[in-house]
Amino acid sequence: MMNPHEEENLEQIMNSPSYVLPELDTDFLQSEEMRGLRMQLEYTKPELYLRRKKINSTIILFGGTQIVEESKAREQLDRLKLQREQEGDRPQLERAIHRAERQLAKSKYYDEARDFASLVSRHSYNNNRYDHVIVTGGGPGIMEAGNRGAYDVGAPSIGLNITLPEEQHPNPYITPGLCFMFHYFAMRKMHFLMRAKALVVFPGGFGTFDELFDALTLRQTDRMQAIPIILYGSDYWKQAINFEFLADEAVIRDEHMDLLSFADSPTEAWKIIQKFHEANPEAKVIAP
Repeated sequence: MMNPHEEENLEQIMNSPSYVLPELDTDFLQSEEMRGLRMQLEYTKPELYLRRKKINSTIILFGGTQIVEESKAREQLDRLKLQREQEGDRPQLERAIHRAERQLAKSKYYDEARDFASLVSRHSYNNNRYDHVIVTGGGPGIMEAGNRGAYDVGAPSIGLNITLPEEQHPNPYITPGLCFMFHYFAMRKMHFLMRAKALVVFPGGFGTFDELFDALTLRQTDRMQAIPIILYGSDYWKQAINFEFLADEAVIRDEHMDLLSFADSPTEAWKIIQKFHEANPEAKVIAP
């Protein structure tokens, strides 16, 4: 029999964080010292799942979270116009109406991203494995449209979510078992590009630009496999970024312009991808 002091000491021992198995100690795993291990886990877990699902290659689809289907965009604009009728003109409200009008004008990209994903996904199953699988950031907007297009034709698609201050939730069209949550942008970007056979970038904001230029830099420096990088919506992109200016100013080489293509229809984007890989049959994906 232990005396009361011994029993109390034993209880403290067994309740101490040091006594918890490391693999079950979430405080330990989330410590600063374990950052490297957490990054390794974020690399390994999706890699294992994708291999088990026989995902051999992907097509990345990026674009803005604020681009929604026409019915939702029109509903938002109508609501703001009704508010103006009730409250009168105000600069802040007029700005909101202008932005809603621009969102409605870009709602066509939601439908076209969905159509593109459906077109590509019809060709995804090949010799007991999956190629050209649509992968998105897994959230709303253009990402949702991409996953939805694959869902429409009964094909798998991938979503790579990330933890954000305003929590990002997966859209309902991702294939169960192929949606992953990341903490580190670097690991998420790696998984986007590892199996990529093409990158199609629809209009978007800071996040879309970041992902576009990350891929462009890796292609420019030959740090990844050769893929076509397609800017969908030439009017938007040629106004948003003056790539010709960069070449004229000699901050990029003229041949770096060849890394980019422009498309204005799902069929045109798909033909660019097919033509690229017919001309570059040696362009293999990184993942085994």
